[in-house]
Amino acid sequence: MGRFYVTTPIYYVNDAPHIGHAYTTVTADAMARWHRLLGDDTFFLTGTDEHGLKVQRAAEANGRTPLEQADTTSLRFRDAWDSLDVAYDQFIRTTEPRHHRSTQELLSRVRDNGYIYKGTYAGFYCVACEAYYNEDDLLPGNACPIHERAVEWLEEDNYFFKLSALENELTDWITSGGVFPDGKRNEALGIVKQGLEDVSITRTSISWGVQVPWDPAHVFYVWYDALINYATAVGFGSDEESFNLWWPSVHHIIGKDILRFHCVYWPAMLIAAGLQPPKQVQVHGFLLLGGKKLSKTGLTQIGPADLVADFGVDGFRYHFLRDVSFGPDSDFSYEAMVIRYNTDLANNLGNLLSRVVTVVDRKCGGIAPRPSADSPLAAVAAQSYAEAAEAWDRFQPSVALEATWRLVRETNAYLERNEPWKMEAGSPEVATVLGDALEVLRITAVMASPALTRASVSLWHAIGLDGSPADQRLPGAAVWGGYPGGAQLERGPALFPRIETAE
Repeated sequence: MGRFYVTTPIYYVNDAPHIGHAYTTVTADAMARWHRLLGDDTFFLTGTDEHGLKVQRAAEANGRTPLEQADTTSLRFRDAWDSLDVAYDQFIRTTEPRHHRSTQELLSRVRDNGYIYKGTYAGFYCVACEAYYNEDDLLPGNACPIHERAVEWLEEDNYFFKLSALENELTDWITSGGVFPDGKRNEALGIVKQGLEDVSITRTSISWGVQVPWDPAHVFYVWYDALINYATAVGFGSDEESFNLWWPSVHHIIGKDILRFHCVYWPAMLIAAGLQPPKQVQVHGFLLLGGKKLSKTGLTQIGPADLVADFGVDGFRYHFLRDVSFGPDSDFSYEAMVIRYNTDLANNLGNLLSRVVTVVDRKCGGIAPRPSADSPLAAVAAQSYAEAAEAWDRFQPSVALEATWRLVRETNAYLERNEPWKMEAGSPEVATVLGDALEVLRITAVMASPALTRASVSLWHAIGLDGSPADQRLPGAAVWGGYPGGAQLERGPALFPRIETAE
């Protein structure tokens, strides 16, 4: 048994969540669920980023105080995650007093270690990114490369972090496996190798932020406040024993647009404070709609509820975990979502359950038979589990689910070859085939449960088992022969009703 600490980014409270946020969060949730199945001590963190100029301006535009804006929108993120069965252990808000204390403590350590000094900064600033840009990085018309809107020129007295002094330490951390996948590791290394400049970490132009303890006229720039949430949540500044227990196991899941902050600035801050950098930062690409990144500030926002209404929670989760490869950019398509739902969920898994239970009723008097010890499906199940486990360990849910559904497809083919519906009722042959199929359904319910939070439970109960697949422990629960048989099975509603679309 190990320990696994996984985080999402904390999301800005200037607007409502969209499916890009949901993809990151469902991925982290599925990773946490897999590690719980393994019996690992697991901690899953998400939350909201509530300081900074962007939030302040959004509040002003909505006729609210910044805290009122944060309260309202933070709740919308909680509601969205609840609607997707996201089982976080903690939801952190950067306006919490404990977070103010830990931010002040960590950055005071950085200063005490000689990595913070006072200066003046002038440069192009994107409010939506909460980041400064060099002129060479901007689009024509001095537009932000992410949001494609004009940046602003800001100039003020700031405190600076000596990022330039930590090039060697960052190189060592990145090359030793701190950033995944390989392409994103190379990108982070490229940022370091092209030369690091010291960065501004405070502001005097706004007051909505964490106050700098050694100079109350300043607040910490939102990114440096926000990044520290990952340490706050496990006890930094309040419970050092808890922090020391969890921090060595931390894995951050982020989108590539915030790679620089998480893979360069954040580990550098930790090293400067005398702390251990993150174990791993896992970086995924953008979800694209019409070739453009999904965004709250553009015309590409799709809310999770828009899709849950059509596909259900399991259909939503399965699509984004199965069809979006972790790492590269992916195009979102409603039509592709329908095809995946109907193919994998309705036709393959749903149909497998339906016809097995139907034939058990007709040929076995409704009493479920046990699997055979020498079933040809046993080797398929073992290989499926081995490949899925390796993929989950590499943060590749799409590969893990493909391995899981290969077992489902092989079992459907096994039924087609043996045709138990044509066999003699009550015969040993029909019991063998159906018992094998029921064992596959048991194993699949466990292996698919990080994605299918509701259907896996329905499947579990449909084959006569008590409790929940989430209560099982791997790898034992994937070993062939665990289905006890003997249960009275009854046909229920379709696990995944097909989605019909207009031609």
